[in-house]
Amino acid sequence: MSNQAIMEAPVAGLGPVICIVGARPNFMKMAPILRAMAAHIPPMPVLLVHTGQHYDKDMNDRLFEDLRLPRPDANLEVGSGTHAIQTAEVMRRFEPVVDAHKPSCVAVVGDVNSTLACALVAVKKGVPVVHIEAGLRSYDRAMPEEINRILTDQISARLYTTERTAEDNLVREGIPPERVCFAGNVMIDSVVFGRANARSATETLRACDINPLVLSHPMGYGVVTLHRPSNVDKPETLRALLGVLAEVAASLPLVFALHPRTRSNIDRFGLEDLVDPARMVLLPPQGYLEMLGLMAGAAMVLTDSGGLQEETTALGVPCLTLRENTERPITVEQGTNLLVGRNRAAILGAVQEILAGRGKRGRLPEFWDGHAAERIAADLYQWLMSSQSGIALKSLAT
Repeated sequence: MSNQAIMEAPVAGLGPVICIVGARPNFMKMAPILRAMAAHIPPMPVLLVHTGQHYDKDMNDRLFEDLRLPRPDANLEVGSGTHAIQTAEVMRRFEPVVDAHKPSCVAVVGDVNSTLACALVAVKKGVPVVHIEAGLRSYDRAMPEEINRILTDQISARLYTTERTAEDNLVREGIPPERVCFAGNVMIDSVVFGRANARSATETLRACDINPLVLSHPMGYGVVTLHRPSNVDKPETLRALLGVLAEVAASLPLVFALHPRTRSNIDRFGLEDLVDPARMVLLPPQGYLEMLGLMAGAAMVLTDSGGLQEETTALGVPCLTLRENTERPITVEQGTNLLVGRNRAAILGAVQEILAGRGKRGRLPEFWDGHAAERIAADLYQWLMSSQSGIALKSLAT
């Protein structure tokens, strides 16, 4: 059912749920939520807003197609900028959308600038904010995402968590537990949904005009992604990481899906010589199904991405996280993730453990079962209807 069709059949006077996507991780999280809202009985009225924080048209088109996302009802086309400029511009362009559509709530996911910006607009206009993937904490306030998480949670009326410890974080920060609902991980819903259609690593390499024989190594291959400013924005840090990756590639070929920021900095800092094309394959940014296939077939993943920590746990693939902390501790405690930071000895030691067959396999955490979005839709509908009833009774009383 299209967004417009749902909009034409509002539920008992319920205004639309404005759902926000902005950057790549949001697409994977929002797609199953939109499907669950459409499948809910009765269907829930939805308006999909794309802020344009992730603005690569080709990549956007691929993500919408891979995840079977409906086309957005509004695209704010914000583009890039500093954190302040991007956040302010999203707020400026989103406010008229809220005014025009009178939503029952604004649903945001994750921790990107669009998440906080749209939440601020909504709450200042008296519209309830629903935060999906609430309560995650790295306890590293040097990360812009950590600030976005904390502030969004503080102004949200309904908070959906992916792991039980997230509620503990929220309660410590003064958020009443009755505002929190443990629903599970919608990112895993997308993994379950996309797994059957994931593209093989061989298909992906052929499409990128790279000889798939690079994957013929008896130990397989590893997947690498790097994009955090703390890892890629300083030449000495990026140089050290590329040097360690070159050492890893001597034992295991690496497929490096390059974020545009990382690609630009490798060129800008003159670090191309650290990348041996015979051992480290550089790919342009990949679609969701391509990355899913690459990860599913990998011997290990080396990354600084929060989402990939979750996806590798769902896929049962060992993950080495090139950060000192994680906001997803359950992937370490129960999943396949190991924090190795930027420590050369720790990285190389962990790689050898995995190649020796001693890598973490872990288990699937509670409610990482492909049905988180259905639980969210069911709870959100009841919560909104209860809120509407409360408003109606209050108006009768006055």
